[in-house]
Order: sequence, then structure tokens, then C-alpha cells
Amino acid sequence: MERRKFLALLGVPAYAELARRVGLQTVPDNSSADVTIRISPVDVEVAKGKIIKTTGYNGSAPGPVLRMREGQPVTVEVHNDTKIPELVHWHGLFIPPEVDGSEEEGTPLVPPGGVQRYSFVPRPSGSRWYHSHVHAGRDMKRATYTGQFAFLYIEPKEEPGQYDAEVFLALHGWDPYLSGQGDEGNLEVTYRAYSMNSYALGSGEPLRVKEGQRVLYRILNASATEQHRIALPGHKFKIISLDGNLVPVPREVDTIDMGPAERVDAVVTMNQPGVWILGEANDQTRNAGLGIVVEYANRNGPPQWAAPMITPWDYTIFGRDTETPAPEGGVVPLVFRKKFAGHNWVDNWTINGKSFPKTDPIRVRANTRYRLRFDNQSDEAHPVHLHRHSFELTRFAGKPTAGVIKDVVVVPAMKQVEVDFTADNPGPSLFHCHQQLHMDYGFMTMVQYIDH
Repeated sequence: MERRKFLALLGVPAYAELARRVGLQTVPDNSSADVTIRISPVDVEVAKGKIIKTTGYNGSAPGPVLRMREGQPVTVEVHNDTKIPELVHWHGLFIPPEVDGSEEEGTPLVPPGGVQRYSFVPRPSGSRWYHSHVHAGRDMKRATYTGQFAFLYIEPKEEPGQYDAEVFLALHGWDPYLSGQGDEGNLEVTYRAYSMNSYALGSGEPLRVKEGQRVLYRILNASATEQHRIALPGHKFKIISLDGNLVPVPREVDTIDMGPAERVDAVVTMNQPGVWILGEANDQTRNAGLGIVVEYANRNGPPQWAAPMITPWDYTIFGRDTETPAPEGGVVPLVFRKKFAGHNWVDNWTINGKSFPKTDPIRVRANTRYRLRFDNQSDEAHPVHLHRHSFELTRFAGKPTAGVIKDVVVVPAMKQVEVDFTADNPGPSLFHCHQQLHMDYGFMTMVQYIDH
């Protein structure tokens, strides 16, 4: 298909203006592929005089918002203009392992100065994203610590469109470093600056809205390591999708809690005219940049913030309050533990007593449904992600539920979470904690399909 026709189908011209307004970039025209992405060094001026030197896509960070049609084949050409091998992971898509963007699954690396093509049929519909998927270790200039992340929206065959405006917001921490935490002095990642999209709070253009508008906020936590709690004082978020999948019971909440890699789609009725801050509930993080100004038409003045009520985030309120029958494949127990590595060092992580690459694979048979029991026996929450599949939450911290479909779930400290998934996409599939430091230090295993 000619690129011009392809972009017309995606509605790119109309989207480009919105993308520009919220600090995102559009994909440059290139007739040799449907989409071209260049991985290259970029300077991101998140605030006046605060320039982040990082790696991004197509000269920006975040990279271009890609919109694709569900079920319509697409070819993406990736150029690596850096001096190190790279990978682009298509997070949340049901695609073959050789194009998924995981070295552990067998996706070829994009060599320095090289080119790699990804051809696939995008599915399922909804809010997905794409990002670097390489090992970082103690190198804070690699992987998800960089600006290599961006939205991927898979347009459904039918879009209800029950909103007046659409805004994409990616949360990210910048200028990370390892620092000692707690009595043991183990190392954790700390950030010097934050942004929503390309800008820290108070920089860039505000989001301009009108009274009575229904604005759909598509929010992505693109942090390498941190959870975030987001609020918009005086307004409520009506949650309609989690990780791009419609929830059975849409509900209004005051705050949104998000682990790394999670996406939330929420409709906000703009019914409190003024100038507000949409941002992180934690004062220190918000003041370091994690926020954006929301400005009503014909309103001005300093942006207002009010601390939200702190209530526990509970996925189950968006699901059905029912017990899910045990699947035919049975229960697969997965125990998560921390392994102290010494003072002033990074902790290691184990799944069922072993660290990757020595972890035991999760063996499954095609077209069989299984229950994964995530038993977090550590004092940290873990946003666990299963590649190339989605799963249904069946029990969260002891509470039964059904109907909530995700590809990342945050397992709270010292709690259990159970999810069901159907092994319907054969091939090696990576399972890991999406906290980059945890993943790099052992928190991974493979789903392995077997014939008998």
C-alpha cells in the first residue's frame, strides 16, 4: 500500500496537530516502509536550561505516536544510528517472537549503524506502546532509562468515540543515578527530573480545554522503575480501559495508580473551570517535573494543586465480583523473592528460587488455559509483564474478580495475585518484572510451548 493512502487511513493529518500541541512528534514520510523509526542521540530540553542528553526515536523523546489499524499488516523499518546494538519491543501485541523485540525470544538485534524491519499484523486494538528492550544493568544511559519509548495505538475496527478530545500523556523520569537506600545500603534508582511527554511541569504549552468537554486521557507510565499516582484536582477519572483493554465496569476514581509499563485510558468531564495541575500526588516528584498544566478557555492565573485523598488502588472495582472456574491447565506457582547481594550493591531477584538465565521455564500446551499464581514474598511491589499474550485477573490480594484483561499487573509487596491466560500464541514468550533494575538482576523467565 502506498504510504500516502496508509496515512490517510490512519487519520494522521488530523492527529499531527494534536500531537504537536501535547509535545509529541509525528513520523516523517518515507515511501520505503509504512513507518520509519530512527534510534539516535537526542537533546531534550525538559525545562529552560535543563537539557537531557539521551537516546530517542526520530529526534525526540517520547518518540512518534504510531496509529495502526487492527488486522491491517504493517512494516516498520528501524535504523540504529547509535554505537550499540538495540531492540524495539512492541509491547502488548500478539505477534511472532522474531519481531516482538526480545533477544531472549530470538528477535535479532539492530546492529550499530544497521537497519531492521518488523512486519506484523497489529492486534489487539487499544493503547499499546513500543520501547527499547535491552539489558542496562548499572548503565543508566541504556534501555528504558533513555528516551526510547512512545505510544502505539491500535485502532479498533469500530471506535465508539464517546469523547470530544484525545490526549496522550507519557510519564518519565530523567537523569537517573544509583543511590543507597535503607539500612542495608542496597542500591536503587533515583531521578533528578521528570516530565509528562517532553516537558517538565511549568514548561511547554498547557493542555487547553473547554468547559463541558469530555477529554480522553491515554496515560502511559514509561518510567524505568517507579510507580506513579496521578490526580487532577476537582475532577474525576472515569476509567474505561486498562492496558488498552476495555474494563467490564467503568468507574470514576480520584487518582490513578500506575506501575512501570501500565496504561490507563480515562475520560474526564471538564466541569471545574480554572487553571489546574494534572500531576503526581507526591509533592517531591511533582515539583521535580511530573505534571502538566490544564487550562480552561478564558481562564488564567497560576495553576492550582490540591492534595488528593489517598485511597488504595484496586483493579477489582473495574471487574466482576465473581469466582473464576479453575482452568484446565492447572495452577503455576511463581514465588518472587529478593536476594541480598551485599552493601552498596544491587539486589538480585529470584522466581521459584532461581535467577535468570537459570530460572525454570513455564511450560504450556497450545490452546490451553493456565492460572499463574504470583506470590510476592518481598517488600517491594512488582509490575510483572507477559510478552505476546494478555491475561485475566482472577484474584487480587485475596479478592476474587473476573473480566479485567491486562498485560502488566502490579503485585503488591507480600501479597498474591492470580491471573489466567490462554497459551494461544506459540513460540518463546518472555515473562519479567518491568522494573528495569529487577529485570536486569534476575527477575525473568520464559514461557515455553511443548508438544505433549
